[in-house]
Amino acid sequence: MYMKIKRLIDIILSLYGLIVISPVFFILIIAIKLESKGPVLFKQKRIGIYKTHFNILKFRTMRIDTPKDTPTHLLANPEQYITKMGKFLRKTSLDELPQIWNIFVGQMSIIGPRPALWNQYDLIEERDKYGVNDVPPGLTGWAQINGRDELPIEVKAKLDGEYVEKISLGMDVRCFLGTIVSVVKSDGVVEGGTGSKRKVAGTKESISK
Repeated sequence: MYMKIKRLIDIILSLYGLIVISPVFFILIIAIKLESKGPVLFKQKRIGIYKTHFNILKFRTMRIDTPKDTPTHLLANPEQYITKMGKFLRKTSLDELPQIWNIFVGQMSIIGPRPALWNQYDLIEERDKYGVNDVPPGLTGWAQINGRDELPIEVKAKLDGEYVEKISLGMDVRCFLGTIVSVVKSDGVVEGGTGSKRKVAGTKESISK
């Protein structure tokens, strides 16, 4: 029953957010375009509910010549690829704002486990143990306010499992409020995030968080 209410809340809040935050979108779009060449938005294949694939949206924070399908923390010198505007966007998590659209169309929820990359096989497999892949992924979640990028795969999957087990309005409110505190303090932000991946020949797509 709560999942239907949760979806209704997602629709209402994401629509409200798209309208209210539109001036911020406009400013960020101009700033990104003025600093570097390339598209404003960055699309990336992620794992959705029941392990379906969808394209998550973010504001681009890296140069267009960044090696693809390689987590930022695995790059030899990630700082050389991140733009000045990108550093600001990542630190403030403003690069995640376009995901409001993912929420509105039903690919994501406001609160839920962060969607894994399509090739983060270890994380996907570990989440299967807790039923995490059977709920909509979220813009933020329980793991994000309890370590975020610093967490190893096993711990992240376990925390996501705790969220799935206790999913409720009260749990979502705790995650939402905790996220505000984490963003203000920039807790647990590590370039590239956590999670291993297998090498996939011929693929090119860079990731952020």
